[in-house]
Amino acid sequence: MKRLGQVEAEGKTVQEAVDKALNELKAKRNQVKIEILCEEVKGLFGMPGAKLAKVRVTLQNEQKNP
Repeated sequence: MKRLGQVEAEGKTVQEAVDKALNELKAKRNQVKIEILCEEVKGLFGMPGAKLAKVRVTLQNEQKNP
C-alpha cells in the first residue's frame, strides 16, 4: 500500500536508492525519515547488481504544536 509522502525505491547501492526516492518526493535528506529495507548484495567476484538495495523514505511532518 502506497501512502502519501512515502516512497520505496531500489538502486545498485543504498545511496542510489535514497537519491531516487528523494528525487521522486522532491525533498531534501533532512526533511525525510529513511528506512533501509534491504542492502545490496554483490554478485560473483564483487560485481554489483546481484540484489538491489531497497529503501523506504517518508516525509517528516514539520508542523509544531503551539
